[in-house]
Amino acid sequence: MNTLKVAGKFLDQPMLVAKFHNAVPTILTAGAAAYTTKEIAHAPQEKRKKAAIRIGTTMAFTVASALAAPKITNKLFKDADEIPKSIKELKKDATGLVEDFLKKNQIDEKSKQLLEKAKENILKYKEVKTLFKNFENNKNGKELLNKLIPDPENIDSKEIFSEIGRLSVFGLIPVLGGITGGIIGDKLTTDKWKKKIPDKIKEGSYQYLANIFLCNIGAGGALAIMEKLNIRSKGHRAIGMIGGIIATGVIGGSTIANLIGNKIINPLFEHGHKHKKEHLFDERKPEPLDIGLHTDDIATVAVMSGLKWIEPALPMMYSVSGYRAGIGYRNGKPHSDKN
Repeated sequence: MNTLKVAGKFLDQPMLVAKFHNAVPTILTAGAAAYTTKEIAHAPQEKRKKAAIRIGTTMAFTVASALAAPKITNKLFKDADEIPKSIKELKKDATGLVEDFLKKNQIDEKSKQLLEKAKENILKYKEVKTLFKNFENNKNGKELLNKLIPDPENIDSKEIFSEIGRLSVFGLIPVLGGITGGIIGDKLTTDKWKKKIPDKIKEGSYQYLANIFLCNIGAGGALAIMEKLNIRSKGHRAIGMIGGIIATGVIGGSTIANLIGNKIINPLFEHGHKHKKEHLFDERKPEPLDIGLHTDDIATVAVMSGLKWIEPALPMMYSVSGYRAGIGYRNGKPHSDKN
């Protein structure tokens, strides 16, 4: 087994995924608190109280919605039997598999020790590699390892668009949460809060369309085409999905999002937020962080490819989009309202 496959197996250990999943709320909350503290400290002394209320409210709603997103999407898109197992349940399953295997098979002492460890503990990378190497010519051993650490499953054409829908709803929830928190934070700190709403909606549409939804469409569309062409290689599928993401999200997403902002959202709020546009990107230009946010699209590729370890990280990735929507981020021409 090559290094990449061993790394995938190591990261996809059910107990490792479960522990990462359990740690995400703490990691996300701590990171959000640290960022909020930094932003408040950078505000002018006389504005720190309002900044604390505004930023804290926006961040709180963003984080809460990001952490709620997995539960909501699971209820909408998954059956009850697909709910992740607890670590206790995973240990029980692993113990049963290993004990049954050891009763029926004679193996070397090193492999036996590693399997005993795998009953209740996460194996190190080298230990996973050793087991797969030792069982390279052992059919029963291979079957055991694939039960302990299931292979990623290629989703079929019937599941592709359900998965697109699930990931798109997943990403939408933190964006809506960020906008809601941002509006409440503004309302608590300024009389001009209504003037700030258009920028939040425009940035929310930008983040969602350019960095989430259209990228999901691109990845899913490419995957559907490869399914029709009977391309089963995970490597080829990953390359194809990344190509779909580049074509729809990275290249076209920002253009479409800005068109919607200029042609639809601005007219809806013209009475309190007039803008004269010279060109499409006057208010919102693609920037390095937007490209960085497309790391969650690599996560989309991983999830659609059947990898388990990346999905617990999605709330952290999507919360960045949610927060930027909540503050109504604009990087083009500034408008007069800077309270």
